Amino acid sequence: MIITQTPLRISLAGGGTDLPDFSREYGGCVVSTAIDKYIYVIVKARFDRKIRVGYSRTEMVDDVAGVQHELVREALRMTGVSGGVEIATMADIPSEGSGLGSSSSVTVGVLHALYTYRGDIVPPQRLAEEACRIEIEVLGKPIGTQDQYIAAFGGFRFLEFGCDGGVRVQSLALSDEKRRALDTCLLLFYTGRTRDANAILSRQRSNIAAKVDTLQAMAQQAQELRADLENGHCWRVAEVLHENWCHKRTLAEGISNGELDDLYGRACAAGAAGGKVAGAGGGGFLLLYCPPGEQEHLREALSDHVELPFHFEGHGTRVLLNAR
Repeated sequence: MIITQTPLRISLAGGGTDLPDFSREYGGCVVSTAIDKYIYVIVKARFDRKIRVGYSRTEMVDDVAGVQHELVREALRMTGVSGGVEIATMADIPSEGSGLGSSSSVTVGVLHALYTYRGDIVPPQRLAEEACRIEIEVLGKPIGTQDQYIAAFGGFRFLEFGCDGGVRVQSLALSDEKRRALDTCLLLFYTGRTRDANAILSRQRSNIAAKVDTLQAMAQQAQELRADLENGHCWRVAEVLHENWCHKRTLAEGISNGELDDLYGRACAAGAAGGKVAGAGGGGFLLLYCPPGEQEHLREALSDHVELPFHFEGHGTRVLLNAR
């Protein structure tokens, strides 16, 4: 039996500039961090040659082609595992539409578990590259490349997306004291709404030519935030989150709506200094920067929404159990 644990993430600036349609032309960058909420994948051998996949539903099929969970199916093909296996996935969050990069964490986690099941040690770079290949090239999803890399590498990162398609993964030179201080100021609340991220991202991708200036401004914000964080100016996260959200909500229809605007307005009135809807927008989790002294007031104001307590995670995907 193999068990992998793969982190989810929050993106603080630059989200959207990792879409290949933009980054291959202009380059992009994000400030992103893994958090201590996870996707777990269990892989174990079966006594027969069938494939059993368990998630929100259960599949029992005779071959890889019959697997309907497309991420699992393509990971099986990528790793060459053809049968006689059971695969189960579990998550710390709602299974769809969270905005925390869960689909890419599933892909990275399943790849990691299947390679470990085969007895192969595969580095984070390869896991991220193959997850991108599955999601973007094979399945044609209109997504970017930050989620796969932060799931594979973990930590607090500055990711650069080159015009040649390469991804440069860099750690932020942030002291432990400043990292802990920032950790205490960020909160997540579930909006209660789920959404189809692919639909929103498809609209965003189709608008890229008309939104180049906005996306370049968002990339510039990510570069500036990196410098601010490394200089110890963690309070700048509040301003950048708000500025980034103001830019992002203009990229496509459906990223925000009246309900989300009202929720964010309530949060700011109750002490939040900045924030944004995580991921593609449209629902999922609301990420807020709020000084510790204002947080109880904020929680009271948003008491009709579930908070997801979290901390930063230094590890990327890892094997919790290897009982081969």
